[in-house]
Amino acid sequence: MSLMHDGSNWPTDKLNALRLGRRLVAEVPASRPGRRAFVGIRPAWSESDARARGEGWVRSDVERSFRLEHWEYDRERIDGFDYDIGSALIGSADAGDESELRTVLNTWGVQPSLFVYPWESDDPR
Repeated sequence: MSLMHDGSNWPTDKLNALRLGRRLVAEVPASRPGRRAFVGIRPAWSESDARARGEGWVRSDVERSFRLEHWEYDRERIDGFDYDIGSALIGSADAGDESELRTVLNTWGVQPSLFVYPWESDDPR
């Protein structure tokens, strides 16, 4: 099932970004003060994507799979070179398609409206 048809209210630009293989990030509550946490969605790329990129275009795919990672960082280090010192991978999951992506996000309690492009966030990855 497509994200577009399951009532998940993905903003159109973010849904298109996922289908084009672009990473999205959401800041989520951290486990304790002095920490910041982010969930990233990284769409899988295929040989067809690599071929399209080599030809100078980007391929859209409504059947992409996804890798999700929930990372937490020390607030004091997040802007520096050593952001990974004290970081912790809180959780990770694979989603075989858009429907599974929505299931993982529901399980983690993360709404699609929280996701932004990486450059609009403080996520250091």
